[in-house]
Amino acid sequence: MSPRRSYDQYCSAARALDAVGDRWTLLIVRELLAGPRRYTDLHADLPGVSTDVLASRLKDMERDGLTSRRRLPPPGAAFVYELTDRGRELTPVLQALGAWGQGALGERRPTDAVRAHWFALPLLRVLESEGPGLGLGPGEGTGGGLVEVRLDEGRFHLHVGAGGGAVYGDGPAPGEPDATLALDADTCTAISRGEAAVADAVRDGRIEVGGDGPLAKALREA
Repeated sequence: MSPRRSYDQYCSAARALDAVGDRWTLLIVRELLAGPRRYTDLHADLPGVSTDVLASRLKDMERDGLTSRRRLPPPGAAFVYELTDRGRELTPVLQALGAWGQGALGERRPTDAVRAHWFALPLLRVLESEGPGLGLGPGEGTGGGLVEVRLDEGRFHLHVGAGGGAVYGDGPAPGEPDATLALDADTCTAISRGEAAVADAVRDGRIEVGGDGPLAKALREA
């Protein structure tokens, strides 16, 4: 394995970029925030990355203590990659980077790939930042829960107020979600950009809330 490249600057930002500044690294973190992923799953959800580059980045991330690799028990018996505690500490970094990049998103280009779960982190950021107004904050009756989001592009689920572990997942929620949100990608994008509030979108019918639990009730009544 080649030695890690370094900016050789005594600066915490430079040290951080030594570890995560290479192309694709932070997007791999984005995918692994959903929990353990197989190499083939990562490659499928990172369109444009070559197999050689993905393998190299994963080795670098493991060396730098951001990820670990383990074999699933039978009958799976496949290797999966997952974030370490150090890697999960990048969640607010990705959230801030995504918020900063919203202004550059613009209209979707014909060449742009899209996956439903790429909306997960922006929507989670908004749900947690608007939490008190939505009845999701401490002392507001519910501290969060499992939310299944349904878009035309697919489904994903969010762990609102999660204290650790996976913060979102691709596909339907495992088990019964505390609330479901059905909306389109345009509404999700507008909410992520701060152009629309979740409560307003619910009242206007742009978000359909399902579920009978406290979280669903709080979202409907916000």
